[in-house]
Amino acid sequence: MKFYRSLHPVKALTFDLDDTLYDNRPVIRKTAQETHAALQAFHPALREFTPADYQQLRDELLAREPDIYHDVSEWRRRSVELALLNIGLPAADAAAGAGEVMRTFHHWRSQVVMPEETHQTLRWLGERVPLVAITNGNADPEKLGIQHYFQFTLRAGPHGRAKPWQDMYHLAAERLAIASEAILHVGDDLTTDVAGALRAGLQACWINLNSGNLMQIHDARLLPHVEIHRLASLTSLL
Repeated sequence: MKFYRSLHPVKALTFDLDDTLYDNRPVIRKTAQETHAALQAFHPALREFTPADYQQLRDELLAREPDIYHDVSEWRRRSVELALLNIGLPAADAAAGAGEVMRTFHHWRSQVVMPEETHQTLRWLGERVPLVAITNGNADPEKLGIQHYFQFTLRAGPHGRAKPWQDMYHLAAERLAIASEAILHVGDDLTTDVAGALRAGLQACWINLNSGNLMQIHDARLLPHVEIHRLASLTSLL
């Protein structure tokens, strides 16, 4: 554990989900494979539709509607729907097909192996201070079996712009009725989690799970209050 700033008393903690509480990389790889296979299987005209073709549709949609970046689930759904519209399906059928493909996506997206350390740490912390999940992604704490540790979950799109924008950080403080400077945000990303939280007035904890050197990482814009290498280290801060 390393301290870079003076840490004020912590009255609540907010958490990023993916790659902070569990390793999300294998989940995303498997989810992408299964979802694309479901899209290809939906209609014969899509059997040769490649991941590169799908990415092109995502890029085109983002160029037309930049704000869709803040809701990754809707961005994905709309991209799938566009693929179905492009092969000539009626709008109603394309919308229904996109919903079917997204059900496959959400199934595989939730196949996370949750570390026991995560359960133990969140349980211990949650008995002492309120906990909140703040995510840019589409992981569902209920499907992951960790929803009972959190007072509530904020998700980019429905609850504001994606981190590092300050919307969800401010909303968390408002809902908790706790001053921002008394909240410690924990996350793995130096831009969205550390810089975003600091600029919103929260304290920031960087969980460094890949043995990175803060002084040598190009996106280390602002120093966190504290750096940890294991989630369980948080228990020593309360």
